[in-house]
Amino acid sequence: MHEKRYRLPALDFIQGFEAAARNLSFTKAAEELFVTQSAVSRQIKALEDSLGFALFERRPRALVLTEEGQAFYRIAVETLERLQEATERLKSSGKSRPLAVTTSIGFASLWLIPRLQRFRQAHPEIDVRIAASNEMMNLERNLIDVAIRFCTPQAAPEHARRLFGSDAYPVCSPALLKDKKRPLREPHDLKHHVLLHFDFYGAHAPFMDWSSWLTSFGAGDIAPPAMHFSQYDQMIQAAVGGQGVALGMTPLINEYIRKGTLAVPFRKSLDNPRAYFLIQSAAAARRPLVEKFVDWVLEEARREG
Repeated sequence: MHEKRYRLPALDFIQGFEAAARNLSFTKAAEELFVTQSAVSRQIKALEDSLGFALFERRPRALVLTEEGQAFYRIAVETLERLQEATERLKSSGKSRPLAVTTSIGFASLWLIPRLQRFRQAHPEIDVRIAASNEMMNLERNLIDVAIRFCTPQAAPEHARRLFGSDAYPVCSPALLKDKKRPLREPHDLKHHVLLHFDFYGAHAPFMDWSSWLTSFGAGDIAPPAMHFSQYDQMIQAAVGGQGVALGMTPLINEYIRKGTLAVPFRKSLDNPRAYFLIQSAAAARRPLVEKFVDWVLEEARREG
């Protein structure tokens, strides 16, 4: 006899617990779930017996989550929300199901979304959902069709398609280049300007870190004032607004340079081992609209070439 793969409590028990924990009341949970208060109480007791620990402290006039209950509540909410989201997506299957694309927040804001209108004009029948996140989302679990990721070739999946590489060099508002009191002719001139920093874990690679860049080009001894940003597109907008000098990454800044809203005081960049890769989920191969999007992205990437 084979053992059950998943030995989990009944879904009704978890739903009852989530409602009781959110409301801190068996009575309110019962009203929300259209059952009796005693039914919710029995569900919670059965769930606690199954788990082997108490979820609530039952006080005379209050219901309080135990430490274990708080941890289980977070897990229950995340699980139920994912199940609800997946159910809603699958219920709208077929032609009505949107094309789901994930990429980093900076890439979505600065490269993908400004170009997306061209795809919509060519394929108005396709609904697109952009899931912008700096976290690596699991494509199958989150029902994502396509991902565009910035990584090394070694980290890219076997069937990933390389779109383009990326360089990082200083960029700023053209107005800063016209400031005769604070010239920008060589790296040491940066001591007169505010340096804009992108602060998140992946930003501390040498090609995106100001300290490494300054040291590499003989200006490691300067200590300019700084501003820090948690999102790359926010930092670029600050540079466009003349608030300082940023390390701009191609191709995210290419359009800004073409339009003249960003200028390049000196094109000195460090070697960058990473590139942008396009990745399809295993299920996406069965969806013709995904191939249309992939072909469009590859064509846009060739334009950058």
